[in-house]
Amino acid sequence: MTYQSVVTGAAGFIGSHLCERLLAEGHQVTGIDSFTDYYDPALKWRNLTTALAHPNFRLIQADLLDLDCAELLRDVDYLFHQAAQAGVRASWGANFHHYSHNNIDATQVLLEAARTSRQLRRFVFASTSSIYGDAETFPTAETVAPRPVSPYGITKLAAERLGQLYWENFGVPFVALRYFSVYGPRQRPDMGFHKFIRSILAGREIEVYGDGQQTRDFTYVLDIVEANLLAALATGPVGGEVINVGGGNRVVLSEVLDLLGSLTGLPVYRRQQNCQAGDARHTAADITKAQKLLGFAPRYDLALGLAHQIASLKPAGELVRVASLVGAA
Repeated sequence: MTYQSVVTGAAGFIGSHLCERLLAEGHQVTGIDSFTDYYDPALKWRNLTTALAHPNFRLIQADLLDLDCAELLRDVDYLFHQAAQAGVRASWGANFHHYSHNNIDATQVLLEAARTSRQLRRFVFASTSSIYGDAETFPTAETVAPRPVSPYGITKLAAERLGQLYWENFGVPFVALRYFSVYGPRQRPDMGFHKFIRSILAGREIEVYGDGQQTRDFTYVLDIVEANLLAALATGPVGGEVINVGGGNRVVLSEVLDLLGSLTGLPVYRRQQNCQAGDARHTAADITKAQKLLGFAPRYDLALGLAHQIASLKPAGELVRVASLVGAA
């Protein structure tokens, strides 16, 4: 049987990897992306190179609020809603309307359309650990009260809650996956590891916000993709649930920089900056629920995942210590 899947944000970091995996699994995939200029749209087109060459892939370039989403989802089996206005620090100030439009309004339009879909099996929503903010406990379980510390986190939490309402009132098969610090090839250029690796390769200073002792639970992008498929195909009671997806790689930022230096074989120059508004000091995922409901287990440790990301950013012939790690994957 061939499944029909829709991936929003298909040209993005996670969405493009997800499209490739679905195509490899035999799905007919419709990708939707508005190619906003939050970062260079040329990078997004490059992300789609493999998908666009596949006969089972169709791209719709549009804003979700400009589409007939009910018609779009009419014969769809799985909806993977990855599209969002990203960026914790950029969500303050005059740009907030982009966050409400792309994170709340677009999700509501899809949820309304999902009410009338004839065969939708699962609506998988890409949420974020940013909804926890400065969490009360670590590792953080889904039962911990959300305390977002950024406007971005507020909008993603609002979208989550909308999805749960549509599950409770109309039976929309919604499930939210709370991603923890995703990294890997195609990571957005404004994200930490991308900036760190670029700076190291160019011999530039890395801006370290705060004291460098903050921690993150880092999750490799292909583990995120796997969690999406598991959530889509789960036969247990996942409707209306929110589920953490973490990589089990909680480390101190300064130690990550040391690891990047070791993997590249290059010096790491650091320049300390003030803490940024909206940045949580620590994150750590309790993935017990993902293990129980989805059978999820992360496969990539941090060194291997970073080796892949470094390899994707380094020109051919310039790899130093990453080749053996990548070759062993």
